[in-house]
This record gives sequence, C-alpha cells and structure tokens, in this order.
Amino acid sequence: MAGPSFRFVCLAGALEGAPGDWAREMLREGEVALLPGDGGLAAVNEIAGALELPAVLVVRGEPAADAQEETVIAYAGELPLVWAAAEFSDRARAWARERGPMTLLVEATGPLSPGERARIARFVAVLGRQSE
Repeated sequence: MAGPSFRFVCLAGALEGAPGDWAREMLREGEVALLPGDGGLAAVNEIAGALELPAVLVVRGEPAADAQEETVIAYAGELPLVWAAAEFSDRARAWARERGPMTLLVEATGPLSPGERARIARFVAVLGRQSE
C-alpha cells in the first residue's frame, strides 16, 4: 500500500471489545491513531495486541478539549477522516462539514457499539468505492 486512504482517530478504549477482524478489515486501507485517554499507553498496547498490530500511531494528548481538537485536525491533513470522541465542539463540526475530504464524526463515550462500528464500516466502504 502506497499510503493510507483515510485516517481513523479514537480513544484506545473505543476499540475495546471490537472484533479484531472488523478493525483489521476496516483498517486495511487506512491508518489508525489512538488517543491514550485515561488508560494511557497500557490501553494503547492492549488494543494493539488485540488487533494483532505490531505498531500503532498515538496522537499527542492535550490538556484542553479545544487544543485536542486542533491536534486531531492537524493530524487529519488532507485525508478523509473517521473521528470518534465523546463530543465535538461546534467549531469541529463546522470544520468537518466544510473540509474537502469526507469526514465522519462519531460520538462515543466508551467502546464503539455494533451500530457505530457498522456506520464506520459503511463510510469506509463508500471511500473504497470512490477510489476505484
């Protein structure tokens, strides 16, 4: 793969309990970057092990919510983005609507539900069809 076709950012805990095959299949064309959250690097390590990934990217944690959003926005760059977080500011929502690349914001306070995972999978499938 020359490079990722999209980026996926979430707290490590959002992938807790997700079927490993779901995440591996979804991320075949993308790149996951985790926010350690309260679990710290131990949570990142646990998720990487569960997904059988030898390495994962970690997004720098920020002390304030607005600074954290800016860091994720900077990381997204010009690629489509799936971003799961507990909540999004009006500024982040406007950014997601107005940017060129497709963006999916998923509000999740814990592990992604089966419905949220299905929504993300549909988004990634649409991205895949657009790149064909």
